[in-house]
Amino acid sequence: MPKTPLCGPIDIHIGARVKLRRRLMGLSQSKLGAAIGLTFQQMQKYERGQNRISASTLYRLAEALDVPVSFFYDGLGNGPGSVPAGIGPEALELIHYYDGVPAPLRRTVLGLIKAMARPSS
Repeated sequence: MPKTPLCGPIDIHIGARVKLRRRLMGLSQSKLGAAIGLTFQQMQKYERGQNRISASTLYRLAEALDVPVSFFYDGLGNGPGSVPAGIGPEALELIHYYDGVPAPLRRTVLGLIKAMARPSS
């Protein structure tokens, strides 16, 4: 009988979401690992989806990364909170930083982005 792989697409997706949030927060794998009692190598394996993340570790990651546990599952299905197809890490990072722009400047930032964007054909 063929051996079933230990990790699959869901583990890879969750690892990618950990990496995305870690990078958005400006943390290294070492710093995040140290914050929750893991090594750099273990964080690397989790982010690549090579090792499955246990429920307790996922909970500690959510606390350290200041997100709900559901964040790691966003984009897996069509339910509430899923990220629409085509929204990549750069777009999520842009949204993250846009929230930090003072309200009076947001219209200016939006206008600048619109001016730089290529017109749709």
